[in-house]
Amino acid sequence: MLCASLLLLMHCMVSLRRRIKKLASKMVITSGNEEDKGNQEKESKEETILAMLGIIGTILNLIVIIFVYIYTTL
Repeated sequence: MLCASLLLLMHCMVSLRRRIKKLASKMVITSGNEEDKGNQEKESKEETILAMLGIIGTILNLIVIIFVYIYTTL
């Protein structure tokens, strides 16, 4: 059961990474100002980093929950 949960978790991570990459490639900058383009690119990069940190945090929380469950059932 633990292996199946981890495999499902890894599958979800891979699919989320693919979606984030697709989203990043589909984003279009519509502003004509160079400064706005730089700000939008910076914000896009920040959003991607925050999304990845959120995913990593969620995975770490799930791992802690699994280990606590295993420890308490022994």
